[in-house]
Amino acid sequence: MECCQDKPWYKKLIATLLGINNCDGEVNQNTQGLEKIALVGSPNVGKSVLFNILTGAYVTVSNYPGTTVEVSRGRGKIGNKEYEIIDTPGMYSLMCITEEEKVTRELLLRESPKAVIHVIDAKNIQRMLPLTIQLIESGLPVILVLNIMDEAERMGLKIDVAKLEKDLGIPVIPTIAALNKGIDTLKERIGRYVTAA
Repeated sequence: MECCQDKPWYKKLIATLLGINNCDGEVNQNTQGLEKIALVGSPNVGKSVLFNILTGAYVTVSNYPGTTVEVSRGRGKIGNKEYEIIDTPGMYSLMCITEEEKVTRELLLRESPKAVIHVIDAKNIQRMLPLTIQLIESGLPVILVLNIMDEAERMGLKIDVAKLEKDLGIPVIPTIAALNKGIDTLKERIGRYVTAA
């Protein structure tokens, strides 16, 4: 980055040693060689909140090659193992319209994540489940997260999680990510799912 050219040599050295190699002081984590877990979902479903919880918010944000679309990556420990956690750009469908959706689809197909965590807003479950089904039909290893369950319940929505899990044939975990509820269960289910895959 051009603004980094003005830095004295010793600041560049310190930045390199600390893993901070851009002008914003962003922490870069080396995630090379780690198995990947991708978070997908439409905007405003709590995907980034979940990403921050799983990674401790130490992330690398970079443009996906050949695009201006940003992808966040970080390290996260699930069980006894570390993974590269990827927060993908928002998407509504695998039938891509936007550049963000194209990047997410490309990333899922190219990078072969061990698990694809589809985060949805539980109160809009009917509108968001079609993407879950597309992901499953694509042969991806999907885990469905029903986030913002508190608001869904306040609206009087009753979701039979066990039946949904049975019907879809994938793990389904209810969460309230903003309050850290359901996160331990999610981590435990991810760990089991990835190990069994």
